[in-house]
Amino acid sequence: MPLCTKRGPYRNGSSRSVWKNLTTLSLQRQMMENLIIAKARQDALQRKMEERRLRLQEEANRRFAASGTITGEEQEQRVLYTNILEYEQDHEWPKLWKAKLKKNPDDAILVTGLVSCLLSCPDHPVIKLLKRLQYRVYNRLYPLVSKSLPASPALLMKPSRSTQSLLISDSHQNVSKSGTGHSLSSDASLNISYSELDSDGPHTLDRENLFEDMEQFLTQMDRAPSHRDPDMTFEPSQLDQESLVHDLEMHALKKHLKAIVKDIHIAIDQLLSLCLLSFECLNTASSKDLCVASIEEAFFTPIWSPLLTLFRKVHRERELSFESSMRLYQDASPGDVGVASKLYPQDPVVLHGSYPYESAVQELRLLCRDCCPQKKLECIVRTLRLICACAEDYCCLHEPDSKTAAIGADDLLPILSYVALHCELPQLVSECAALEEFIHEGYLIGEEGYCLTSMQSALQYVESLHHQTVPPKLPVT
Repeated sequence: MPLCTKRGPYRNGSSRSVWKNLTTLSLQRQMMENLIIAKARQDALQRKMEERRLRLQEEANRRFAASGTITGEEQEQRVLYTNILEYEQDHEWPKLWKAKLKKNPDDAILVTGLVSCLLSCPDHPVIKLLKRLQYRVYNRLYPLVSKSLPASPALLMKPSRSTQSLLISDSHQNVSKSGTGHSLSSDASLNISYSELDSDGPHTLDRENLFEDMEQFLTQMDRAPSHRDPDMTFEPSQLDQESLVHDLEMHALKKHLKAIVKDIHIAIDQLLSLCLLSFECLNTASSKDLCVASIEEAFFTPIWSPLLTLFRKVHRERELSFESSMRLYQDASPGDVGVASKLYPQDPVVLHGSYPYESAVQELRLLCRDCCPQKKLECIVRTLRLICACAEDYCCLHEPDSKTAAIGADDLLPILSYVALHCELPQLVSECAALEEFIHEGYLIGEEGYCLTSMQSALQYVESLHHQTVPPKLPVT
């Protein structure tokens, strides 16, 4: 056959295969070129980001220029401020809020709106610091309050949803670190009746700290014999072991509580300082107060339940006394606790099936629902105002033409004691102790401070009721 009749190697199917191979090589070459271009762009972007970071860091260094050695706190503040500057480079809303506040710096609504917007941005450095500080406080609280306790009808103290979310997040972190997580059941069962609480106290205290506390406690006992009752002699063999362990644990709890309270104050100061760094327009007296109120609400809400539990452990004996008086005087009339006869109606018909000062009792019961100290203090103020309003009405029933003030300080305390008794909440003792620690000093001077002091005096009076058959003398404020 002629050679021209044979099929060559590049005809029909073979030519298609060669074309596909050439196309594949072309696509691969194009992909490689694209990858090289993308890598070059990525390197250029990283260089720009690094240049921006260095530029912002230099700006932060100029802002916090200091002579001498830089402390760790100052270095941390520089890093946080650099993070804030980087955040503002990538987001527009801080600039918009700053422009609004520059036009109206004294607008309380704008200030509140700005802080609310800030607290709703989880990726902002302020909120990241807030969460980190909350975890730090909670990690100190958990070993002290994680012991499962029996529920009590005398107290309703359940963790809020925000508390549970913090516990869940913290539990996940512990799982990733150690392979084991904390159960929420221990914190969900923090309904405490101190008449049911066993005397063992916390078992999860650090062993080294407990022995250190024991040594300090025994040293104090040896060095201070003059404080003992002169009519009683103590021998080492006569010391009650359970009482000694209880005193040691209480000493350790108070020490831990004092340190945690200090940490919380430092944390709130850090958050306020960082907010003022982020928005200098907030650096006025009125804006600071609004900012602190919003920060405290966000900070305390998820940790208040375990924090209050620690306060209740420390003030256990006082709550026991309050609960005993509450049961003893559960059917008492206002006159039984020293309320003047003109300040409550004698005729049951006038009350329409209720009891005197019921509105104040209902208001005071709402105190335990809040998780923010400022809101709790406002609840106490409203309670005292309702007491005064009720006293005015009751006084008019006895003396319709009287133009003098219905009650003074001497009349207020027994009424407030009656209201506290009918609340049936022993935890009021610990709530007020916590408020005294966390309420800003400025509020303790005016009406709020007077109301809190009056409430504490009334609670102390109620605690003493079960000790004496004759009503004890009311404290003077």
